[in-house]
Amino acid sequence: MLLRPTKMTPPPFIAGLVALAVSAMATAAPMEDLDPQIVKLVGAVSEERLGAILKKLESFETRSSLSSTDSPTRGIGAAREWIRQEMQSYSPKLQVSFDSYNVLKQGRITRDVELRNVIAALPGKSPRRIYISGHYDTVAFAGGQGNSNAGGAPGPRTTSLDPAAPLDNPAPGVNDDGSGTALAIELSRVFSQSGIDFDATLVFMAHVGEEQGLMGAWLHAKKAVDQKIPIQAVLNNDIVGNDRGGSRIVDGATIRVYSEGPEDSPSRSLARFVQRWGARYVPSHKVRPMSRSDRFGRGGDHTAYNQLGFAAVGFRESRENFTRQHDVRDTFEGISLAYLAQNARVNAAVAATLALAPPPPSVMNERGQPGITRAPSGYDANLTWAASPGAVAYRVFWREAWGPDWQHELAVGNVTNLILPNIQIDDHVFGVAAIDDAGHESSVTAYVSPARAEMNIKTSGH
Repeated sequence: MLLRPTKMTPPPFIAGLVALAVSAMATAAPMEDLDPQIVKLVGAVSEERLGAILKKLESFETRSSLSSTDSPTRGIGAAREWIRQEMQSYSPKLQVSFDSYNVLKQGRITRDVELRNVIAALPGKSPRRIYISGHYDTVAFAGGQGNSNAGGAPGPRTTSLDPAAPLDNPAPGVNDDGSGTALAIELSRVFSQSGIDFDATLVFMAHVGEEQGLMGAWLHAKKAVDQKIPIQAVLNNDIVGNDRGGSRIVDGATIRVYSEGPEDSPSRSLARFVQRWGARYVPSHKVRPMSRSDRFGRGGDHTAYNQLGFAAVGFRESRENFTRQHDVRDTFEGISLAYLAQNARVNAAVAATLALAPPPPSVMNERGQPGITRAPSGYDANLTWAASPGAVAYRVFWREAWGPDWQHELAVGNVTNLILPNIQIDDHVFGVAAIDDAGHESSVTAYVSPARAEMNIKTSGH
């Protein structure tokens, strides 16, 4: 008996998946290509310019938030004015200004003071904002941070170097955080002179008051909340210029990226994006995501944005030298310009991709619940999301619920619904990213169950 193939009509949801898979194969290949504009932008980062910026920042001797402001060459006042003028000189497209706050004596702020962040905005076609930041203020203590704990671990802060004039003590802060500040300043030049028409607004920020409890970052983030400024992502850089650790280990090929949990928080999604796209444009530099908000017991300016609901991550060098931190030995000699430039290139690649891509899609339905069900069979993953402005396609991601990184991805067409047969939503985590016609991909929005409401059980009182 001769067996003949029989034509069978698949169920509608299977047919839909097959059609989407065909669409994926047609669109996936060009989306993997690198954007020549971004390649050129990344290549424009200059070690020489980073070095010149760092030496200038060091020349102010101290940049303590509470130092004198009446000298044109020394202290916080001279430093912030130079930063403002330097970024202003790069391009008429950059909108450079002071972001100022009058802060009363409190906590580590030992007197009433005016704090000024320096902000340079490169307007895009939309108001959503991508930040690249560092903090330009400094502090130095006797013995630095590594004066008490074995192994060079950060110890408690001790008496200032000159008790008679604690606010104007020498505090060069070339790595902490001249490195992050120089990175932000240099990228304001690179982006503003690139000729690229970005969809998102790029913001290059030099925060102040970080050493006084993240004060400048928190005040700006609070203003953003009050004024409904749409900050999509913050890439914060703090201590990113040294490749030689205090333990004598040298690592100039990796960078740590910290993000607050839980696993699929917006900040954790941003960290995955940094790893994914940083690796594509700067393959020689490895991004090491860290599943905690910052180094153990420590924090940075991105934490202030996290506290007020924004997606923000912290870039940190892989091998710190604690003996130089918060110490007069934090000088230019402790910097590797090649390493700092690589970290700047990763920031540039990530920020440019985010700013050119559509905004990430929303996966919440009209009831405020994630748009994911088990329909139609009860055993399928049925994903629905909202269309993202400027998107011509989407990429769906999923992984086993225990895994930290996406294991599977599927590029689909200009649709807002996908059914994955026989993939149970109880066993997997799902997400979706938006893609424009040039292949720029947004960060991934994950389908996350909302927190359960507190139980309020009435009892008889016995």
